[in-house]
Amino acid sequence: MSDLLFIRVLFVVVIAAAAFFLKPVAVVDPWVNGALGLLVGGGIVYFEIRLKEVSLKRLIGAAAGSTLGILGAFLISLVVSRAAPSNHASVPFIQVGLLLWMTYVGLVVGASKGDMLNLSALGGLFGGEKSAKHQFKILDTSVIIDGRIADIAETGFLDGTLVIPQFVLRELQLVADSADSMKRNRGRRGLDILQRIQKMLQLNIQILEDDFPNVREVDMKLIELAKVYNCKIVTNDFNLNKVAQLHGVEVLNINELANALKPIVLPGEAMRVFILKEGKEYNQGVAYLDDGTMVVVDNAKKMISKTIDITVTSVLQTTAGKMIFGRFDERVHGVHEKVHTEKHDRVATRDPHQPGQPGSPAVTTNTQ
Repeated sequence: MSDLLFIRVLFVVVIAAAAFFLKPVAVVDPWVNGALGLLVGGGIVYFEIRLKEVSLKRLIGAAAGSTLGILGAFLISLVVSRAAPSNHASVPFIQVGLLLWMTYVGLVVGASKGDMLNLSALGGLFGGEKSAKHQFKILDTSVIIDGRIADIAETGFLDGTLVIPQFVLRELQLVADSADSMKRNRGRRGLDILQRIQKMLQLNIQILEDDFPNVREVDMKLIELAKVYNCKIVTNDFNLNKVAQLHGVEVLNINELANALKPIVLPGEAMRVFILKEGKEYNQGVAYLDDGTMVVVDNAKKMISKTIDITVTSVLQTTAGKMIFGRFDERVHGVHEKVHTEKHDRVATRDPHQPGQPGSPAVTTNTQ
């Protein structure tokens, strides 16, 4: 038995024994008093265990909120006691009800808003809170409209608190009310994505009222807000990404995440692609993978609207994404007449003739 567990058990036993001998409820049996003391002691220990799981920011927010609630209840009680007759029996009940109600509301609201406190700015005793930076992340308008942030959140890869500034909501509403039908649909999709995120129980969503009236551009407001709270910005805006990095603000770019998760192919591997159109160079065909990666295939101009097997010759990584270059040789590669108009099948095998790879296409690797 650990020391902490021993102290907890001893505390509960002492409370139960005190209730048994002191009989706080004199009209009942001493054993009932002991059982009540046991329940009270167990409740106190349970409260202590749950309290240890709460962050310092939430504790400070809850304390401040409950203090303000008690102060507000006291001031309202003074007004009630002056307005009502002094001998009215309902006055004490109203005062106690106001005290409990406002204390509870202040406690809950203060705890929920405590995550937004920037304790590292106080230094000293709270300097250790710097290690907890980036606990919450700011969403910009573009990443909300994009919609993929909701899919990522559902997988559980996002932790902490997602912050949505009020000025981002205003910009999103302006887009949703635009006269342009395309912009209007994008804005409404963004609002739908926000509703979807708010329904995820595993996420903590905060609407932040902070604003910077002297800053006109929303991107710069996001950067200033990230500086104040020392947190990250979640976006898919290339320009915002670069500007934020110049200001020393860390960015989580959804497009960079998507590029990092694209399938890895190496020169010499076999692939099955659907040739969609003619390429820019002589006798080239162009295909696209399911994730949007462009595949440029030599000797495939005549294979438009056909599914063929190719050999990867090189892979080019650019800032805009990844491009794959391949070669088609009708002497060794298979041609499949079936046309795919919605989803292109992709088969990537290191060597289709290796044993232990059932279902591999009957092609050979081009060694040219």
